[in-house]
Amino acid sequence: MEIYGRDFNVEHKDDKSPLTEADMASHRHIAAALGELTPDIPVLSEESGVPDFEERRHWAHYWLIDPLDGTKEFIKRNGEFTVNIALISGHQAVLGVVYAPARGVEYYGTATGGAFKVSNGGAAQSIRVSSGHKRAVRVVGSRSHRGSSLDAYLEKLGEHEIVPMGSSLKFCVVAEGGADVYPRLGPTNEWDTAAAHAVLTAAGGQVVETDGTELRYNAKAELLNPYFIAIGDTCRDWLRHL
Repeated sequence: MEIYGRDFNVEHKDDKSPLTEADMASHRHIAAALGELTPDIPVLSEESGVPDFEERRHWAHYWLIDPLDGTKEFIKRNGEFTVNIALISGHQAVLGVVYAPARGVEYYGTATGGAFKVSNGGAAQSIRVSSGHKRAVRVVGSRSHRGSSLDAYLEKLGEHEIVPMGSSLKFCVVAEGGADVYPRLGPTNEWDTAAAHAVLTAAGGQVVETDGTELRYNAKAELLNPYFIAIGDTCRDWLRHL
């Protein structure tokens, strides 16, 4: 937030995505803290080198972090950026924390303990997905990423309203019942989704690939996710619109 409140330089990585000093400061702080908290659990961060799959495939558990998700939102200063920390076990996101510093809002959830929201340091409030929503379908859409695949999906979906949101907050809107579905028919990496995936699952939702199987982590050499749909209202068949 100190960097957010002043002028800062913006660089670009090899994939043309933006990088700021806040990304790296957050990475160093979180990686060091997790190293002290759980020295025997590996840490994989967007801003660290990615070990070869031959090493990673033997990890029973590991921390997967995105130190600053929504760097474009950070640069725009619209407040819709997050810090994401997930614990992966057996290819599943079993614990997740999503914090939006500019909003003072934190979401967290575990596979067995439910999902919660904390606003401005207040008491934790239990959150749950919305089910059987009767009005127009509420679809979370990205502020910075939109493509023809999503437009085609929305056309088949029928009557709907777009809930615009940046970063991993899109999952959290679904998790707290503010939207019914978040179709992501474009590229993401595993660190982009893991923490919020855990929150949404803990809140009663699902994150599935286009074949209906649950989105998995550290199951292949590359860290690029397949297309997926984050589901809040599990009463509907969202895959039939693909």
